[in-house]
This record gives sequence, structure tokens and C-alpha cells, in this order.
Amino acid sequence: MIGAVALYQTSIGKKVVMAVTGVILYLYVLAHMLGNLKVFTGARHFNDYAIFLREVGYPVVDHEVLLWGVRIVLLASLVLHITAAYQLTRQDLAGRPVNYARRQYLAATYASRTMRWGGVLIGLFVVYHLLHLTTGTLLPGFQGHQQAYANVVLAFRNQVAAIIYLVAMIALGFHLYHGVRSAAQTLGWWSRGNAGFWQGLAIISAVVIAGGFATVPLAVLTGVVR
Repeated sequence: MIGAVALYQTSIGKKVVMAVTGVILYLYVLAHMLGNLKVFTGARHFNDYAIFLREVGYPVVDHEVLLWGVRIVLLASLVLHITAAYQLTRQDLAGRPVNYARRQYLAATYASRTMRWGGVLIGLFVVYHLLHLTTGTLLPGFQGHQQAYANVVLAFRNQVAAIIYLVAMIALGFHLYHGVRSAAQTLGWWSRGNAGFWQGLAIISAVVIAGGFATVPLAVLTGVVR
């Protein structure tokens, strides 16, 4: 335990925490995106899927027990991810208290240079998304969790909400692109021989996951889902 705490005090330890929690969050957003695409199968199937998520494990465990277990793991991962990112940013700024007269980005990509602000944007969006489609607090006319399909259509008929969602997905795409590359390097999975694989996975992850999420509000706006 002491060794783990000591490791976390180093920048390498913080990067490992970010990488491991990043993998957990990556798997979640992938599964969440695939689940969202069920909206294209129609109201009955999508509502059944939403109900299943709350009842999975029953009657072995009570309703929503497994769902809350997943939520707790995700919340812990998110808090650790954000905390490590914040502390690494503070260390980085402390290491160069005087701003560069002129910055030259060599190997840095646009995604890596905007990683921090993108992360802040995604974090704010997560709060908005939970209040919007999970609790219904920000969705007038919210019809309850058993009418998930109707809630999605209602939500994205509002062009402002759809645009917020689409902008957040652009940020997510950049974040995934850099995050996959960074996690692979931090965890020692990246090598000269498999660099092409990880580069390809980063691109595919960004396009497929962010693009998959974006298809839902676009489908509602265009009337494909109604």
C-alpha cells in the first residue's frame, strides 16, 4: 500500500493511473455507444434494452444493484482520472513557471495539445448528460426510464441540445485518439513493431465511437428516428 502511494506521487504513477482508468472508461463508452445504436431498432427494442440495464442480475440481486455497481466503478475511475490529470497539469506548469516566448510543437498532435481543455469539456458534458437523459432534470416532458426511446427523441428535437451533444462528441473523438496512444505507451504496450496497430486503433476508436454517438442526435434531427 505504501509502495503504491509512493508510486502515485511520481508523474509516472499518475500517468499509469490515468492509463488504467482510461481503459476502463474507454470500454464503457464503447459499450454505451453500441447500446445507444439500439435506438435504430425501434422503440420497443430500445425501451426493453433500457429496462434490461436496470434489471440485469435480478432475481439473484435486487433491481439496479449491478447497475449501481458499474456506476460506482465508473465514478471512481472518473474521479481518479480527473485528479491525476489535474495534478499532472499542475506539475507541468510548476516545471515551467515562465511561459515560452514562442512555442514550437514537434511531435505533439492537435489532439494532445487540446487534451486538457477537451477533458474539461467532456467532464462538463457528462454532468449535463446525466441531468438531461438520466435524471430528466433538464428535459421538460421527461417520461421516465421505461420510455427511453421517447426521451431520446424528445431530447434531440431540441436543436440546442443536439448541437451541445455533437460538439461534445467532437471533443470525445480527439480525446479518444490521444488517449488510446497515450495509454498504450504508458502501459508499455506500444513498440516500434506495433505502432501502426495502436495508431490505427486510435483513429478507428475516435471515428467509430464518437461518430456512433453522433448518429443518434443527427438521426432525430433528420427524422430518421422519430
